Amino acid sequence: MGAILQATTVLPPGLCQKVVLRTNPNGLKAECVFTDGTSVLVSNFLASFIRPGDTLRFPLAVEAANPATEISIRNPNPETRKRGIFQAPIGYVTHPRKDKRNELFVSADVVGGRLGITAIHLRCETLRDYFYVGSRRRAWDRQPTFYEILRVDPKASPSDLRLAFKLRTLELRAARAPASDLASVERAFNILARPELRSCYDTLLADSAAPALFPYGGFGSLLVAGDLSRDGTAFYASRLLAFSPGQATKRIRAPLRKFEFYADRAIYRDSRRKLEILFDQAAVPLTWDSAWNQWKHLLGAKIGVKATFIQRGKYCHRAGEWHLVKWETALPSRIEVTLPANIDDQIAEARKTHQRFGQFAEALDRMRLRIESAPIERDDLQKLCAGLGLPGDFDVALISWRPDYDALYYRQLLKRARRLYLFRSEYIFELARAVIVETPQLGHATYIFAKPASVTEFLTLYSRGSKNDIRHNRNNVAERLGFQARLIHGLHPGAWLKELKTRLGESFDYAEASH
Repeated sequence: MGAILQATTVLPPGLCQKVVLRTNPNGLKAECVFTDGTSVLVSNFLASFIRPGDTLRFPLAVEAANPATEISIRNPNPETRKRGIFQAPIGYVTHPRKDKRNELFVSADVVGGRLGITAIHLRCETLRDYFYVGSRRRAWDRQPTFYEILRVDPKASPSDLRLAFKLRTLELRAARAPASDLASVERAFNILARPELRSCYDTLLADSAAPALFPYGGFGSLLVAGDLSRDGTAFYASRLLAFSPGQATKRIRAPLRKFEFYADRAIYRDSRRKLEILFDQAAVPLTWDSAWNQWKHLLGAKIGVKATFIQRGKYCHRAGEWHLVKWETALPSRIEVTLPANIDDQIAEARKTHQRFGQFAEALDRMRLRIESAPIERDDLQKLCAGLGLPGDFDVALISWRPDYDALYYRQLLKRARRLYLFRSEYIFELARAVIVETPQLGHATYIFAKPASVTEFLTLYSRGSKNDIRHNRNNVAERLGFQARLIHGLHPGAWLKELKTRLGESFDYAEASH
């Protein structure tokens, strides 16, 4: 392999190959000086693996290497020519599979590879000894278990794990323990807090030769030691030196109606399914169970979340082809939650409303039949409900509400409305300057019409057609109704509100758009 590298004299465009003269410490970085007098800055950690005489190959115009810089380090000495270091950004990492020697390994895609290496192969034993251990300086059979590190029972619940993690972190900081001890505790928690990783770890405890998953599926910067394949397209890692996932800290407001509740955990995914957060009941101090999924759509509450996100991904088979689907997931150890002050009252009210839906199901079905044929004003519906025995404080607007609807749209339209009509699965808002039709369900849009001379005639004409008729102006219905615009809800309610206010001739308040 050394002979192969030495024989390669012509480099691909955009690459350079230099021989190391020495490395000089330079604060947080180290200066790697080459025999031609040039130099490049690298991390002190990477510099610890670079020796005089080593050959470095990297992209041109690199003055300071970062973890995302692709670098190959080789020693041409015949006695050590098999020693190689490779740093590169990686994407998706496969699930474990067996090679020709019947050994388990995973393969990491090299992202934007410039050096000709397209994949890094890592044995599962290598993954085990890096990700699933408390101390990376001890052999597997001499490792304390993650449960021992956190001081919890192996059958501990997700909430117990979080409480133990917080307690151990406080204890170590109070004792001014080394940073490596804090990192060990955090690593233990981040593995055990994810069900699939905990299952993998428990299997490794029972059988050290079992398959090991690359936590969270890869995506980051990998530094490995090993050998290059004969054709130079793959790097076989014998040791994993460092992995740095790409991280981003974000603050979001997560609607409880978008949570999936389970007995011991809850999962939040945004409407685009690009963000994912796994909560336990110690992270969100609410006593929930899976029955919450039946009435969560009645909860308008949003919780504040500050979290550190890393990228995840998996391949999905669609239309006969495999596609890589990527999203971001929150590290369990880096989640902070802020609850609304009146959250208990909101939960109690939503649960009470749900119970009423069950109690008065027959009466509500009759109401739905009434609004299926013609629009009815909300106050009139309230009177009809009272006559059927429903409590006076029951909001009939909830009859048409769907679980995935964002209440912001409803609140913004309702506060501008003189009257609200229910029709089929829609709300019809009569405003001072317009009539607006809204379907309280994800994936729909807001329809704006000019203020009619007669609202009654408008409702009669509107009830005879459909949204499809309006979009295609069949029988001139769009013009007869005064149709003006169709506002897509989109991903950012603030953009919807700004366009709505523009259409209504109002000034836009950016602070209002965030509530």
